[in-house]
Amino acid sequence: MNIQEAYLFWNIANELIEKEEYRIIQLSKSQDELWLEKMENKEAKMIRLLCKDIDWSNWMQRDIENIAANGERIRRQLGSRDMNIINIYVSAFPPVDDYQDKVNEPFHQDKQKTKVQSILFNRTEADKSLSTLNGIFNGRLHLDFPQSENANENDVAVIKNNALGTASTKLKEEKALFDHGKPLFTYLFMIVQVIAFIWLEWKGGSTNTAVLIESGAKFNPLILEGEWWRFFTPIFLHIGLLHLLMNTLALFYLGTAVEKIYGKMRFLFIYILAGFSGTLLSFIFSPNVSAGASGAIFGCFGALLFFGLIYPKLFFRTIGFNILIVLGINLVFGFTVPGIDNAGHIGGLIGGFLATGILYFPKKRRPFIQLLFFVGAAAYILAGIGYGFNEPAKNEQSAVIMAQKYIQSEEFEKTIEVLADYADNSQGLPETYFLLSFAEIQLERMEEAKEHLHIAIDKNNRFHEAYYNLALVYFDETNLSKAKKYAAKAAELEPDVDDYQNLLEQIEQLE
Repeated sequence: MNIQEAYLFWNIANELIEKEEYRIIQLSKSQDELWLEKMENKEAKMIRLLCKDIDWSNWMQRDIENIAANGERIRRQLGSRDMNIINIYVSAFPPVDDYQDKVNEPFHQDKQKTKVQSILFNRTEADKSLSTLNGIFNGRLHLDFPQSENANENDVAVIKNNALGTASTKLKEEKALFDHGKPLFTYLFMIVQVIAFIWLEWKGGSTNTAVLIESGAKFNPLILEGEWWRFFTPIFLHIGLLHLLMNTLALFYLGTAVEKIYGKMRFLFIYILAGFSGTLLSFIFSPNVSAGASGAIFGCFGALLFFGLIYPKLFFRTIGFNILIVLGINLVFGFTVPGIDNAGHIGGLIGGFLATGILYFPKKRRPFIQLLFFVGAAAYILAGIGYGFNEPAKNEQSAVIMAQKYIQSEEFEKTIEVLADYADNSQGLPETYFLLSFAEIQLERMEEAKEHLHIAIDKNNRFHEAYYNLALVYFDETNLSKAKKYAAKAAELEPDVDDYQNLLEQIEQLE
């Protein structure tokens, strides 16, 4: 490698690495061939530099064909739509035969989406080649072409070391962003949710609604009563084995990535705040009982999106494309498949993004941005809590579950209070009227109880418990004919229930 050509070779490499932020992906042992990449530059995703005295154009042709074939393999591996490669030759003199067709037009094989634009730098046509190269980079390159007598080995060493040093420094800086310790809390949360699942199964089953509510699942009526911890406890509970497996796997991949980028304590804050945010939006928009780490896991998506906001080039070059695809699939899945608490997912995504903005990156501070995110997060949480407690998402099934809990604890006034709204609109479930009547019987409001039992029977003519309770009410009033009628119906529907048969026999004996 002649000194002038070596200087030009490293001069070009230095400009591309330092000014255009290209990354070295391969350097030959002899250091006369260098491959650079910058996938976000659509016009020149890869650049190949070769310092070699080229004698014949047929060698150039074979070399260009090999570059195109390699580029096509890389394009397919990356799933890229196209691949534009700039192939730069640095040679003391041009080939002795006709070579212009090799550099005038980009080369590409039929049915392939890789193009190779070749540029030949030599002592006689350096300015023309520079014009071509600068056209690709809109005139941003500032190359120095010294005469051979003005360049020496020290000049070459200085510019080569600068190029390699810049590339090495940038690589270390990028690696440092992904290396803030080994994951700890990710694995801890995985263990906790597995233990919690085993505990739920032991208590009566992770799909048992009563067990979930008792264990801390999100249940709007109890949150409204002041059980604020239910904004956090659902993060660690899962409904069914498949739910647990999917969230544990997602946490393993996303959690480790986020914890490595932001560090242990930042990850802990992001995960918990995202989980809270997911539960909060679920509290506002979904009346159903819910549990799961999905909101916190979507918070990890939010943390990675914040990374993409601050480091967009690095984000899309490394994890960005895959993250956006997986996130999009999950959101579409959540909107289209019934039974998925997508409000919790979106809440977690928002919470994770805001939490990350508050903390920013390890060893980095952006006070204004962090304050802005803190104010935004505080406003979002306060507004959500305020709206949720004033306009909570409720449904009748939740009210029925709550009423059953009150009956078990003999809080009959609260039973009536929680069911009253659904009974008044005459569109309630049969169970609503039955439970309401039960509480009214305990409070000796017999006329109201009879009315609600009749409504329960009208809505479900096979509601044997309602027939039985109605028979008891009429029996207590000594209205034996009606008592017998409803006791007989209860016994007919469930002939194996001894209480029904005994009541019927008792009535018949008194007639």
